[in-house]
Amino acid sequence: MKIQGALLLLCSFARGVGAQQEEGTKSFKVPLHKRPDSELIAAHLKRERDALLLLNRLGENSAEEEDRQLRGISLKQQHSLQKGESESIKDYANAQYYGSITLGTPPQSFEVIFDTGSSNLWVPKVGCTHCGNPIFGRKHKYDHAASSSYKEDNGDFEIMYGSGSVRGFFSLDSVTLADDITISGQRFAEVQDAGGLGFAYALGKFDGILGLGFTSISIDKTPTVFENAINQNLLDQPIFSFYLGDNGPGELTFGAYDPDKFTGDLTYVKLQSATYWQIALDQATAGSSYSSATNMTAIVDSGTSLIAGPKAEITKLAAAVGAKPNIMGEYTIDCKTLDQVPDITFKIAGKDYSIKGKDAVIQAQGTCLFAFMGIDFPPPGPQWILGDVFMRQYYTVFNYVDQTIGFADVKK
Repeated sequence: MKIQGALLLLCSFARGVGAQQEEGTKSFKVPLHKRPDSELIAAHLKRERDALLLLNRLGENSAEEEDRQLRGISLKQQHSLQKGESESIKDYANAQYYGSITLGTPPQSFEVIFDTGSSNLWVPKVGCTHCGNPIFGRKHKYDHAASSSYKEDNGDFEIMYGSGSVRGFFSLDSVTLADDITISGQRFAEVQDAGGLGFAYALGKFDGILGLGFTSISIDKTPTVFENAINQNLLDQPIFSFYLGDNGPGELTFGAYDPDKFTGDLTYVKLQSATYWQIALDQATAGSSYSSATNMTAIVDSGTSLIAGPKAEITKLAAAVGAKPNIMGEYTIDCKTLDQVPDITFKIAGKDYSIKGKDAVIQAQGTCLFAFMGIDFPPPGPQWILGDVFMRQYYTVFNYVDQTIGFADVKK
């Protein structure tokens, strides 16, 4: 299964805030807003309740069948937890930061996830099934009959997520980012069925996904929106930069970076390959109580809100910081002990990038969720995903041509 955007959380982009262009340059800023942590915690608590309800139902079997059920419970529970993990990915599947784009002539507006963990652009089409409803989770839907710049393609499109697929077909039309970057003849997908994203999509406020990975991993090797923007000479530099606000507004800049958003110098790391934004990870540590295996791989993924790592490593890390697992494979920490959580450090290209213990916990409604999750991706997938929890601490510059990622401390 191709990993296409791990997509691990629900957050939202604020409507009505316009994009900004740097004067005299071909660089553009898109404001990003974060959904409240309380909504994440509510989703976590719901998953936990649903899992307990499932186990209670299993416990309602007759006494005559109980032994047989218990003999099979390890496999059953394993299957349930595996599905739960996929559901967890899916439940978190609205990603954390998204913004507005337009398609077609005259422009049709959509809100999309800006996802460095995938490479295709898709939006729902008119008549799409499992694409929200008029009462809640209403989606903007693309109508190619209303666009004079639309061109037919009809190539098949499908992306597999943890719990199912998103299916449709390719089309061609103009795409505008940040009000002023208009890419002509962009190949994108009109989605006919978004059922694979489940209720997270049905209830979410985003319409589609705009992948900011490389063309090499896009479906049907379709050139990405950002690559086409470079090739059409629409940007000063072949870069985009993320500043993710911590309980405040964030910003995505196309064609430049904003030195007012970070302190010190940017440190650049070479990618291992131009697929995902994948880098070598020397090691992860937590104080003096945890050290991971060495010489691992990680992707820097704006579409993943938590930090994900191999299950065995996250189990050890969670134990070291006092986090307790629940049936869904998520971890919570006693909110009274947050001051005791050690800093968690990722060594990348010989340099330490630390996250303070309090910043590795998401707190709301009296619950403290440890912002790490265990997932084992099949090869050639990454071992770790450095998602928004990491990116909130470090201003991140993605260079598409040099194939590097730059990090600097976010200005607090």
